[in-house]
Amino acid sequence: MVHQGNRLALGRRDKIVSRALKNDHASMAYGKGKRLEAALWDFGQNLVLGAVPRTITGLTVVSPYAFAAYQGWVGGIVSVDGQHRSRLREAKGAIYYILTLLLQLIPYSLAGGIGVKLGLSYFRPDPAYKDSRKVLGYSVEALKDVARVYALVVPLFLIASLWEFLSPWN
Repeated sequence: MVHQGNRLALGRRDKIVSRALKNDHASMAYGKGKRLEAALWDFGQNLVLGAVPRTITGLTVVSPYAFAAYQGWVGGIVSVDGQHRSRLREAKGAIYYILTLLLQLIPYSLAGGIGVKLGLSYFRPDPAYKDSRKVLGYSVEALKDVARVYALVVPLFLIASLWEFLSPWN
């Protein structure tokens, strides 16, 4: 939409970016040249404000798909810069942008996916969990799976944030 000059999408992009520049700790730190601090803020926000709620809403089974669609739309509309020129117009910028999106997409997908799996295990017990004790209706093995997935999610978010803010291509 933004690459076709759609005013609705471009306007939404400008509002999102403007709000981030004023209120987002990572963006504010980056604007002050504090790249490592920006990366650490981004990491924390992605984990605490992004992944954990995505996992929790995964318990509803349906909600994460709506969040993923919205996040994908936002990822698309910010693919243009402040002058509404494509970030994909030069190879280096395109590689940086796409790699940044992929590095964030993987842990977000894992966090949402394990939430859905946990939610489904509540409504339709997974045979792999049949002999497991229950805590609040969830099998202990399913909860251990959540912990195992987060053992991947945490470092993947850290890598994504370090890449995004410390990359020489940024």
